[in-house]
Amino acid sequence: MTEKVLLGGYTRRISQGIYQATLQDNTLSTPELFLQIGNPTYFAIDAKHQRLYTILTENDLGGVAAFDISQTTPQLINKVLAPGSAPAYIAYDQQRQMVFDANYHKGQANAYRISAAGQLALVATVSHQGKGPRPEQESAHIHYTDLTPDQRLVTCDLGTDQVTTYDFDQDHFKEVAVLQLDPGYGPRHLVFNPNKSVAYLLGELSSQVTVLDYNATTGNFTPVQTESLIPDNFTAHNGSAAIHISADGQFLYASNRGHNSIAVFTLTADGRRIDLIQRVSTEGDFPRDFNLDPSEKFILASNQNSDNLTLYKRDTESGFLTLLQQDIVSPEPTCVKFW
Repeated sequence: MTEKVLLGGYTRRISQGIYQATLQDNTLSTPELFLQIGNPTYFAIDAKHQRLYTILTENDLGGVAAFDISQTTPQLINKVLAPGSAPAYIAYDQQRQMVFDANYHKGQANAYRISAAGQLALVATVSHQGKGPRPEQESAHIHYTDLTPDQRLVTCDLGTDQVTTYDFDQDHFKEVAVLQLDPGYGPRHLVFNPNKSVAYLLGELSSQVTVLDYNATTGNFTPVQTESLIPDNFTAHNGSAAIHISADGQFLYASNRGHNSIAVFTLTADGRRIDLIQRVSTEGDFPRDFNLDPSEKFILASNQNSDNLTLYKRDTESGFLTLLQQDIVSPEPTCVKFW
């Protein structure tokens, strides 16, 4: 079995864009340049149409771009740029043929319509206002915009400590519900349980994960349980980064930048309780994204500051991770997508 993975990241030091590697026989190949582009820190893949939707930076402009990846060499379809910082997150909506992004520095979420040819066109923007008590919360900072199971949109705003649910119709955002979290929580990313009624919220600034009940009728999220992602005796700086769940809904994984680890949780049958079972080193510095491969027998983690990837064997019965391969050279990695 051979699986392909694409790796995005910053291009501030040594990276040239998006890299590609293959996973075969418990070994990841050395990543090679796939697409030369500025700061593709996050991207989404449309496997059906063989398209890549990515964040990019060009000079003093930031935005998103669409590429045809059906051939060996990716081909640019189009790009939508604006003055200022690029977004931090991008999501693909197959049903509505939309792309949504989250612009951390501008405190905005943007919606782009996809044409039949794959071109992106900006159709709507929503802006947040407010701030939180910590230095990182001097203004609104939307870090995540993605779909709920019932095709609403949910944003995580690190700056205002809010999770907001939107309806999106007729090319505009309509606010449905707002969850106000404890001051300084710093929500970053969110992932849903396969049962669709429970979600798990990652707090970057608080180094916590919170179990949330989701009401599909009202769009409201209700906190159920909060657990720390780092040991109680760890006092150095930490910023939690990414969160993923196994397809069977039994195990939850989250990364920590600073503690440089992945925390592993087991879930109850209904998904409403989590229990820590393992913390494993990422064998590098400042882990950002990580991901389960399609077979879910492996997890690949990216260490941004130390320019390396780490591969783990995943026990599908227990959820535990075992180190397979470390020090896989990958420049400035922040995004991991198998395809």
